[in-house]
Amino acid sequence: MPSTDTEDTLELRLPAGFPVPPGESEHRTLAATGRRGPVVPGDPAVPADLLDGIGGWGPAATPAGDFHLRPVRIERDLPRIARWMNDPTVAAFWDLAGPEAVAAAHLRRQLAGDGRSVPCLGVLEGTPMSYWEIYRADLDPLARSYPARPHDTGIHLLLGSVADRGRGLGAVLLRAVADLVLDRRPACARVVAEPDLRNTPSVAAFLTAGFRLSAEIGLPSKRAALMIRERARRGLL
Repeated sequence: MPSTDTEDTLELRLPAGFPVPPGESEHRTLAATGRRGPVVPGDPAVPADLLDGIGGWGPAATPAGDFHLRPVRIERDLPRIARWMNDPTVAAFWDLAGPEAVAAAHLRRQLAGDGRSVPCLGVLEGTPMSYWEIYRADLDPLARSYPARPHDTGIHLLLGSVADRGRGLGAVLLRAVADLVLDRRPACARVVAEPDLRNTPSVAAFLTAGFRLSAEIGLPSKRAALMIRERARRGLL
């Protein structure tokens, strides 16, 4: 799922009156990465961030094993991510192939921002095997293309290994991550995604994971399928 609109995402401004805690950048980095220990929802010692402390969300049990999102650290994760971006199947939709500097610039734009988009590695049974971007869709240019609601949370995903594709694993992990978002972000009522319509395996994975196809939308870099998974329908899936 491409994420080439991230530059615009990070240039948007927060709505007037949006609560910003003191020491915004430092506190949001802490809450997003969990580098000083787990983030406990509601802990007054940890200021809130735009995505409720992804680094402290903890694992999700899936049919494929325990899975968790680990916020990216460039010095540790860049070679792996750059290698994945140069896979021809990935490159066709992410457009981040090339030397490591290309992926590094993409990651740094998010990591230097205000926390509305957090790049993560997906770790399955202790092995990093996927790349994710969890982002505030209501603060993203995507919000211009659909009737966004406050705290809508978006997902971008790629599976790093060819061996992990085409066997239903993407749908398993998408369901797990959507559940994590809804469990850890109580203000979020919907998880959204906008895979390229040409990427039929991706669209199928979202459908299998309980998302519904809400609309076809035109974005600057693609014609996309707007996929939505709603908290209100969670018990029906």
